[in-house]
Amino acid sequence: METEALAAPLAGPRPRLTARLGTCCRRGADAAIALVALVLLAPVLAAIAIAIRLDSPGSPIFRQRRLGLDGQPFVVNKFRTMTDTADPERHRQYIRELIAQGRGAAQEDLGGETIFKLAIDDRITRVGRVLRRWSLDELPQLWNVVRGEMALVGPRPVVPYEAEHYPDWYHQRFAVSPGLTGLWQVSGRNERTYEEMVALDVEYAQRRSLRLDITILVKTIGIVLSRKGAA
Repeated sequence: METEALAAPLAGPRPRLTARLGTCCRRGADAAIALVALVLLAPVLAAIAIAIRLDSPGSPIFRQRRLGLDGQPFVVNKFRTMTDTADPERHRQYIRELIAQGRGAAQEDLGGETIFKLAIDDRITRVGRVLRRWSLDELPQLWNVVRGEMALVGPRPVVPYEAEHYPDWYHQRFAVSPGLTGLWQVSGRNERTYEEMVALDVEYAQRRSLRLDITILVKTIGIVLSRKGAA
């Protein structure tokens, strides 16, 4: 009886310790893979940056404040695909209406701005269209993964003003780190409504596992190569 009594207090922390260890290992693996990818892709990244700079004025890198794990803000990095003077106000207004009214529409991520899918958008540069077609604009986010702000797989990182209008259940998507790719990206992406996107992010947060991550990564490669859902 005395042995059982002494052992009882240790039973609770062990699962939490195991989960914490698993999270640390996952983050370490993500960072290592991202760092290797950055080194191997360095010539490609440099060539893309030069092409963007020659195509239009402004920094080759688009930086924007996003929300990550537990809703904590960080700055996301992407290759710029729009003109340097692109106004984000249209996106802000659209998101406010979309969430408040519960409406859904086909959408896509345009240079950090999720808006109605447009057949022609004169804000997108010539090089930007190529980068989006092959999802190359996302590559600088590998640095966010190295820094521990993102993971290889996870929910789409959202801008702060999106979360301002979230109903309570949407916040479950912040239970895990945002990712370069995720369940939404391999489950229809542009054919999904905003609420469906969030539901897929929440589903991932609840089902997260190494097996699911590998499945999503493999599917992402196929989708990128097929250019399915590309702008």
